[in-house]
Amino acid sequence: MLDDKVVLVTGGTGSFGKKFVRYCLEKFKPKKIIIFSRDEYKQYIMRKEYPEKDYPQMRFFLGDIRDKDRLRFAFEGVDYVIHAAALKQVPILEYNPFEAVKTNIIGAQNIIEVAIEKGVKKVIALSTDKAVNPVNLYGATKLAMEKLFIAGNSYVGSRDTTFSVVRYGNVVGSRGSVIPFFLNLVKEGVKELPITDERMTRFWITLEEAVELVLFALEKSVGGEVFVPKIPSVKVVDLAKVICPECKYNIIGIRPGEKLHETLISEDESRNVKRVSYKGKEYFVILPQFGFEGKRLSAWESYPSMPEGFSYRSDTNDWWLTEEEIRDLLKHVDIEL
Repeated sequence: MLDDKVVLVTGGTGSFGKKFVRYCLEKFKPKKIIIFSRDEYKQYIMRKEYPEKDYPQMRFFLGDIRDKDRLRFAFEGVDYVIHAAALKQVPILEYNPFEAVKTNIIGAQNIIEVAIEKGVKKVIALSTDKAVNPVNLYGATKLAMEKLFIAGNSYVGSRDTTFSVVRYGNVVGSRGSVIPFFLNLVKEGVKELPITDERMTRFWITLEEAVELVLFALEKSVGGEVFVPKIPSVKVVDLAKVICPECKYNIIGIRPGEKLHETLISEDESRNVKRVSYKGKEYFVILPQFGFEGKRLSAWESYPSMPEGFSYRSDTNDWWLTEEEIRDLLKHVDIEL
């Protein structure tokens, strides 16, 4: 699918971006992979992993998605854009809302406008379960980003550019996630782990599964969809038990902007949801509430619809990981226990 194509990844030096690049180089033969990010040191480190003599297809483009002119240079000749750049730390964004809006919302609009202008074929944006019924600014900016990308299909005119979104839950071991946080505490000799609430649940996905979701969306999207993977739930208490069985727990209470459970598909979205099986995996596809001229949303008509009133929540999910399954899973995501 990506053979002889030019692929650009915004936020390409992040956890997802690095995994996506490695996966693509192993599975495909892209003409170019462009890493677009604003952190020069991370680009320097990543470039050492991909020396030019061995990876002539790699390009490193320093820039910020807030800068539309810089995006114009970067998007020249690009076939596919994977939009992974975002500000994500919930407490920090609560205190710095203007910065969150500039990057997560205005930056998304810049990508849409420049992609149309430069004739990019497909753009896939990464979203989060926190965008569903958001209670914090981060989730609200991601919801706005989703709406912008879906509506972006209305502005393409005669061009073939399409915009779609993937939405998933917590990523195992990603930067800023609870797993590295717990592990660092254990390494420091802490014998009591902070738990916000014993009932707390989260959706669970590996970086490789996130990459496969993006590639599925890249292959199947016709524009305007939100792709959601069928993934398991995990109890945060069970996770803590696996990481430090001998540790006690200190219940600290839910933090500002935090939910007890997360939702990937709301009940209000259920009337537009299709269920899709592909290469042994299950996905949900949320179709837009309005059609787009020239778009082929009818491609999804033959797939089964979910019943009205369906919702996909981490606490009512029918797929749960046991402590043993969590332990086995962590062994395969480069995290030492």
